Amino acid sequence: MLVVNQALAHPQGVPLATEAPLDYWDALASTAGHRQAFLPPTGGTVYGTLLNHRDALAALGDQVNVAPYKAPPQAPILYIKPRNTVIGHRVPVVVPGDAPELEIGATLGIVIGRTASNVPADGALEFVAGYTVVNDISVPHASFYRPSMRFKCRDGFCPIGPAVVARALVPDADALDITVAIDGEIVQRSSTAGLVRPIPRLIADVTEFMTLYPGDVLMVGVASGAPRARAGQTVTIAIQGVGRLENTLVAAARGVA
Repeated sequence: MLVVNQALAHPQGVPLATEAPLDYWDALASTAGHRQAFLPPTGGTVYGTLLNHRDALAALGDQVNVAPYKAPPQAPILYIKPRNTVIGHRVPVVVPGDAPELEIGATLGIVIGRTASNVPADGALEFVAGYTVVNDISVPHASFYRPSMRFKCRDGFCPIGPAVVARALVPDADALDITVAIDGEIVQRSSTAGLVRPIPRLIADVTEFMTLYPGDVLMVGVASGAPRARAGQTVTIAIQGVGRLENTLVAAARGVA
């Protein structure tokens, strides 16, 4: 049974996080399949993956071949969305005073169900509890390899939810349509079919050098052409077979960055 931890409430008073024992995620990884109620897990870490969509990589053109890297990435480029960023479905997102609009990063979140270290690609899905919708919000920026935490890690910049769908209910997570709507109008369409590293390969490559634990969330990456939204607008991200995540952007209080 999931228990909402009121001590970890969102600053605006909305319950933020759900505590779940580690064996909860293992049980979900093993289930024959049913939809699980979900609020963002506090026990796990949320990881983002950069440049894991072929179109996002292609959009950079020759930039990937210049110094200091001089080639496309040869391994997953990861970053962390810390605890302060994680909020739930329909929790307002505060637009900082120094950022008139925000970049909306629609992506699939892989929820880890079992401790995963040096996992082979052909068995990687056995370590997945399920999938959820994530909005990897950023302040618009030009850096594509090492974006500043100031761009990616503001309070509330990682809405997740509204549910984790058990792995068994998603027959092919590498072929899911994703849409982004702003105030009800679709502004972006993409698919997990465009991933550079499909989900089993991504898990294998990440766990080759680091351990993922039950409750961790690994985002598969954002497609090119991420739309932007302003305070007063409502963003809805829908992922085929996984769910619809909705959050309204609100202006920061006067004098608050």
